[in-house]
Amino acid sequence: MKRFDANSTAEQVIEGISLEGKLAVVTGASSGLGIETCRVLASAGATVLMVARDEEKLEAVAAELQRQQPDAQFLTQRMDLADLDSVHSAATEILLYHSEIQLLINNAGVMACPLQRTKQDFEMQFGTNHLGHFLFTGLLSEALLEGAPGRVINLSSAGHKFARFNFDDPSYHHRDYDKWQAYGESKTANVLFTVGLDRRTRERGVRSFAVHPGAIMTNLGRHMDAADLATLNERSPSSKGLEFKTVEQGAATTVWAASSPQLSGRGGIYLEDCQIAAAAVEGKSTGVESYAVNPAAADRLWLLSEELVGQSFDY
Repeated sequence: MKRFDANSTAEQVIEGISLEGKLAVVTGASSGLGIETCRVLASAGATVLMVARDEEKLEAVAAELQRQQPDAQFLTQRMDLADLDSVHSAATEILLYHSEIQLLINNAGVMACPLQRTKQDFEMQFGTNHLGHFLFTGLLSEALLEGAPGRVINLSSAGHKFARFNFDDPSYHHRDYDKWQAYGESKTANVLFTVGLDRRTRERGVRSFAVHPGAIMTNLGRHMDAADLATLNERSPSSKGLEFKTVEQGAATTVWAASSPQLSGRGGIYLEDCQIAAAAVEGKSTGVESYAVNPAAADRLWLLSEELVGQSFDY
């Protein structure tokens, strides 16, 4: 089998793979990596359901992708991950028309924003990056299981190295807010969710993967300034600091996770540079921290997440 790396593009990793007959649901589909992910999955034959908060922007992006690929099928759904009522509404509407889903790409996210709160009063990064996707995935679980074999891809980040998940005060109600710590906690939550989800669905043919796409200049960094970039460089375990990818390279690991036969029979793992990540080593920017893949922590987060969204999920 071909071996891909940090320089591989999404088009390269999906070459020769057919996704005909598969429905792929992609959040954060109106910008950056989301657009490229949708474009490439559709080019391989998948029907792509594009989900995003800004309906006007989403429809414009979908129309442009349809213009580029007249034979592809793009669908759209508005959803605001920072409002659990919106998540419920979107999932309900999706299930009205789709009883089977083969791919769910939880791609949307916010990064290093000032202290903000979701409609339900969760810290914005935790509420959007993790809780919104946790609820969305759970609400779509029946269709995912009906559509098996399938995969769920959760976009995490090397930023998970910034912090373990804080179970005592995940929404910063009782501690001073640090936007990078909050981002790291939310990205650790994405990996823990992957571990917990895979354990619950693997016997029924749905496998889950956490993905670090790499450092890419997209709208995700809209809250960042020069000082923030300097902070990221300082926090990078590598002496080289940040090394940026193109959007085409950044979407590659997501597409590889969604489509590669090399991952058959695998799940509950963290991927980077189109490879299964090794354990983190001090001084290196690659690898996954042990606390992010700890099964006990994954179960603890699962129970907390069910409590916070007010719903339990029977997989």
